[in-house]
Amino acid sequence: MTPRPLLLLGGGGLAREVLAAVRLLPAEWEPVGALDDDPGRHGADLDGLPVLGGSELVHEKPDAAVLACIASARRPLGRMNVVRRLGLPDDRWASVVHPAASVPPGAVVGPGTVLLAGVVVTTPLRLGAHVVAMPHVLLTHDDEVGDGVTFAGRASLGGAVRVGESAYLGQGSSVREGVSIGAGAVVGMGSVVLSDVPAGEVWAGVPARRLREGNGS
Repeated sequence: MTPRPLLLLGGGGLAREVLAAVRLLPAEWEPVGALDDDPGRHGADLDGLPVLGGSELVHEKPDAAVLACIASARRPLGRMNVVRRLGLPDDRWASVVHPAASVPPGAVVGPGTVLLAGVVVTTPLRLGAHVVAMPHVLLTHDDEVGDGVTFAGRASLGGAVRVGESAYLGQGSSVREGVSIGAGAVVGMGSVVLSDVPAGEVWAGVPARRLREGNGS
């Protein structure tokens, strides 16, 4: 099988982590460059991958798959905003599952989704598009994960948790079985969520409590 050319959107730490995963899948992907909308990064070297220019260059390389490597608790909607602005069809978006992730047969990984090393999905689930699960994330039975959700390292969900679009779950956070995390909500690192988190709010603590409204952008 000929590997498909791949462009990474983003020139930061997540892009480096995704690049390391992609390089373990040489039969599937051939990374050819990174794109970043920060002009200060243009021409830089991303662990041996050139930063070619801004994100709009995806339209000049129609044969390449694309992966959005953008994640920030300060801007939980950022990745999906870029995805929507570019307007690419689903078949342009790559999905990458690290060889050390555990994903059972029957699970559905949406376009643009990344599962890094140590991610465990315990039963067949449908993960939304453009989801990012950083190392050692745990997803369990009957969880529902919307588009654009970000799980920082070691975040874990009990069973039947519902996570809305573009929510951000911080490093080491845990969510109790049956709880809902609203769209665009942010859960702070190390938090233990025992009750529903409304859309767009920032919660943190043990147990997690509301801190403020998020800016969402």
